Amino acid sequence: MSTGFERDRGEFARGTRAIVVLPDQGDAQRDADARLAETAGLAMAIGVDVADRIAFRVRQAKPATLIGKGQCEQLAALVRMEDAGLVVFDASLTPVQQRNLEKELETKVIDRTGLILEIFGERAATAEGRLQVELAHLDYQAGRLVRSWTHLERQRGGFGFLGGPGETQIEADRRLIRDRMARLRKELEQVSRTRGLHRDRRQRAPWPVIALVGYTNAGKSTLFNRLTGASVMAEDLLFATLDPTLRQISLPGVDKAILSDTVGFVSDLPTQLVAAFKATLEEVVSADLLIHVRDIAHPDTEAQRADVEAVLAEIGVSETTPRFEVWNKLDLLGEDDAIEMRGHADHRDDVVAISALDGQGMEALVTQVAARLTAAHRRYTIMLDASDGAGAAWLHAHGEVLGQESDDLSTAYDVRLSEEDFARFNQRSAAS
Repeated sequence: MSTGFERDRGEFARGTRAIVVLPDQGDAQRDADARLAETAGLAMAIGVDVADRIAFRVRQAKPATLIGKGQCEQLAALVRMEDAGLVVFDASLTPVQQRNLEKELETKVIDRTGLILEIFGERAATAEGRLQVELAHLDYQAGRLVRSWTHLERQRGGFGFLGGPGETQIEADRRLIRDRMARLRKELEQVSRTRGLHRDRRQRAPWPVIALVGYTNAGKSTLFNRLTGASVMAEDLLFATLDPTLRQISLPGVDKAILSDTVGFVSDLPTQLVAAFKATLEEVVSADLLIHVRDIAHPDTEAQRADVEAVLAEIGVSETTPRFEVWNKLDLLGEDDAIEMRGHADHRDDVVAISALDGQGMEALVTQVAARLTAAHRRYTIMLDASDGAGAAWLHAHGEVLGQESDDLSTAYDVRLSEEDFARFNQRSAAS
């Protein structure tokens, strides 16, 4: 259904020449060059041609344009020289700043939130993902009501930025956005209920769920493919995976487990997307084990780690959920650095150093995952009367039956159960 508010690129398309701008406000936690490279990567992910990138030191943000007058003039000259049709600001711009910058630079301007929304809009592969993106985009667009009508003004023969819709039209715009967002939320609630039913069925089964989490482009999908043999998109692209992918895997001592690959996180993830993608991230919230995949070769790896942990807390992941880190991309380090990194990992029980690309460290990783899962589940020998079909069914439903031996009177089950389920089984037996 067309709403009039769907994503509209306006004046830029694939192949558009772009300038990436970092207003450097003195973030000591992040390397400016790495941040510029990340934003350029985000821009390339939507198919634009990054002609140049530039950082401006911003001691005090200007309410009208964020950057200073002289910096605006320098940037405008660069836009003309590069014939750029798009300027991407690695910052959150107010609607006023965005409009003023477009006037000053005489080209289209988008901020970090708008850029990430564009990527998510292109990459969402499922109906749920598309609903989530549209909801996030409408939430973002609601603060830019005059801008959101410029393309409609052009269609009506209007003058775009030179004249906007009247107050009555803006109110109609606001009402339509609110109504559409309400419908989307209802649809997403239904999707969430359906996902919850599927998750409940899995939780009633004895198979643990392992979720891969991490900063975007940390190598989660490459690791997922190596562990499962699946062909999930694993490209050197930011946000290559948006919708969660689930596969069954086998591990030493664990007959079956479910592995989930999830959307990557970024710093300053738009709040609209954290809220809209909560349903997608429910797999993470309910996981039995989290594997935090890190690009250990990245200069901002520690800041990226903090960003991931912050988002996990924001979406409601319990601090008690078992987790450990995978230091990925050893292949990108020099030999001495890789040896040093493996040495650090070997002295910690919550870290495994690997290269998902060439297979370094994979045996140790599989051993660690299996150990984490089996530590939460112990093996028990349980005797049941031969006639206790309900008890046998309960063990099969809640545990992993590894073997059984029967005689005329009873059956001995070799079963792996969580301590919680073992206690529940004993309560059941005592009550019967």
